[in-house]
Amino acid sequence: MSKHPLLNMASYGAETGTPLVLVHGLFGSGRNWRAIGRHLSRDRWVVTVDLRNHGHSFWDADNSYQALADDLARVIDHLGGRADVMGHSMGGKAAMVLAVQNPDKVARLIVADIAPVGYAHSQNDSIAAMQSLDLSKYDRRSTAQDALETATNDPALAGFFAQSLELEDGELRWLLNLDALKSNMDAVIGFPTLDGSFSKDTLFIRGGTSDYVGTESREEVLRLFPHATLKTIAGAGHWLHADKPREFMKILGEYLAR
Repeated sequence: MSKHPLLNMASYGAETGTPLVLVHGLFGSGRNWRAIGRHLSRDRWVVTVDLRNHGHSFWDADNSYQALADDLARVIDHLGGRADVMGHSMGGKAAMVLAVQNPDKVARLIVADIAPVGYAHSQNDSIAAMQSLDLSKYDRRSTAQDALETATNDPALAGFFAQSLELEDGELRWLLNLDALKSNMDAVIGFPTLDGSFSKDTLFIRGGTSDYVGTESREEVLRLFPHATLKTIAGAGHWLHADKPREFMKILGEYLAR
């Protein structure tokens, strides 16, 4: 039995049938998927989670994909033992590890703009930008977001990071365990060696302007997910669900309705 509690989660729609579990990426939370979860819940039960060290879930020194996959397995057991799983970016890697190691728990797998390979781009610059803020100077998220915009020189990124700031008793605090994420960065941008494969239906959705799912990763995708289908959303970047939400939901909805 795990020493950790269940991940924080939110449920949408009638809680019957096979649930669809939506898993966010690095620096995100289930809140990022609330609008899509509500939309999809017209036809099915949808559950969003906060991964460990994110949102309102527990903090831990270990942020490896094995740990994240084990957390998701416990969530699925709690929901009835079997689920469709959609993961984006870091959440997609965790979902892939889960599916290969626990194929009985995953009915169908959807992976959004990530491949089962290692990447070179560390996110420690983003962590440094967030840690550079003296939160005691700010009494509201909007002013902290302005400071983040100066630190990152990227309004969209600053807005995304600011969603993980919470005001509690008049003081701002991060809902991200930045120290743990920094110390686990090699694991986060990497990918573990997996034995076996996931032989069920798998959908990979990539952004047309993103470089996260390239032709060089195709061989590894098909080794681990031999029944994978790839769909591309033209004009979408890595945050494809935010860039082109209508197109993303159309692809996801049609796949789940099959």
